[in-house]
Amino acid sequence: MKLADRILQRWRIRKIRAYLKSGARVLDIGSVDGVLFSRVPNLAQGCLGIDPTLAAKVETARFTLTPGFFPKDMPPVAPFDAITLLAVLEHFPETEFAAVAAGCANFLAPGGLLLITVPSPAVDTILKWLKFFRLIEGMSLEEHHGYEVGQTTKIFSDPPFELVRRSRFQFGLNNLFVFRRRP
Repeated sequence: MKLADRILQRWRIRKIRAYLKSGARVLDIGSVDGVLFSRVPNLAQGCLGIDPTLAAKVETARFTLTPGFFPKDMPPVAPFDAITLLAVLEHFPETEFAAVAAGCANFLAPGGLLLITVPSPAVDTILKWLKFFRLIEGMSLEEHHGYEVGQTTKIFSDPPFELVRRSRFQFGLNNLFVFRRRP
């Protein structure tokens, strides 16, 4: 990852950090190298990251990273206090949205938080230019599937999810959605 990639990644993590309680068990979908777990050190042991780009399973004292696609490659685990999808949802094809929502409902404890960031549509154009000038590595732009930000509340609808907060950040180019899993 280039510096600009890391800056954007850390900005997303800072945006959701306030929602991650000390001692929370977190599932990070699209975890890459586990950066969320290193940037938020007060999380519980037993956190899990899943990402299809991982070459092999990684186990530490605090978290495990497992290669694979969510939810089909999830190991059998107890529900989590929070699930994060940071700049990940737009990488799923529309045909997978129902499975992703059902997986989140199954792996999130009642009362737990689902934290999602998705870029605004204009971001794809900006990222293409930044990639052209080699300022970023591309953030898997070929996987963006024309995601519409407004779909997020439809995908994670009531029940079992309740929208707690929606806001914009990164100069309006990114969107934060906070959902709570109803009991």
